[in-house]
Amino acid sequence: MNNASILLVDDERTILQLLQTVLKKEGFTGIETSGSAEEALALCKLKTFDLIVLDVMLPGQSGIDAAPFFRQLTDAPILFLSAKTSDFDKLSGFAVGGDDYIAKPFNPLEVVARIRSQLRRYFAAKTASGAMPASAPDTIYDFGRFQLYKEAGELVVEGRTVACPALVFQLLLFLCERPNRIFSKRELYEQVWGEDAFNDDNTVMVHIRRIRERIEADPSNPQYIVNVRGLGYKFIKQPITDKDLRPV
Repeated sequence: MNNASILLVDDERTILQLLQTVLKKEGFTGIETSGSAEEALALCKLKTFDLIVLDVMLPGQSGIDAAPFFRQLTDAPILFLSAKTSDFDKLSGFAVGGDDYIAKPFNPLEVVARIRSQLRRYFAAKTASGAMPASAPDTIYDFGRFQLYKEAGELVVEGRTVACPALVFQLLLFLCERPNRIFSKRELYEQVWGEDAFNDDNTVMVHIRRIRERIEADPSNPQYIVNVRGLGYKFIKQPITDKDLRPV
């Protein structure tokens, strides 16, 4: 999925740079940018893209007006970006072939999460139709409340894709692959960050907190990633629930 070809279309250079930087940090490599709908359409005639992020308010032809022309060239998902957030504006985007509608200002990690979700559906549909060969199945770690898709780099909590920065994802994956084992902060830092730990406990603590904020129903009372006093952290594959505590 991370080798997908993505086209970003926006006339604000800062937004293009922000999205490009975040996508690259999250492992995407095939990214191209354009400042107008006309230029983007010309690119689509020359190259196949797997997903298009399209600003609505563009100089010249707007994203809404250009969408039907994109649809003549590609069936790739189109994610609209817009400061217009009324229901009418959103429905207009979907009516002309958009697959998602993201309001400005936005959290760039939310955009990445939505891009991953759309690409996953797009590639699954392509594979099912025979338009592309089936790839090796994604490794899925399913813990009931949340699922971790290893190859896709995707975290799904209660059915919703949750934005997850690269190192947060890598730390969670490391723990999920080694349930019920205790790791010290030093061990986690050296294994996940790949560097010697020099009393850098705070980095691990911050990332553990970020994981808990994503996967735990109550981050202050964690059931999946627990502290073992004086030893470190342990991932519980089957967390204790209230039902488990009932007398028999």
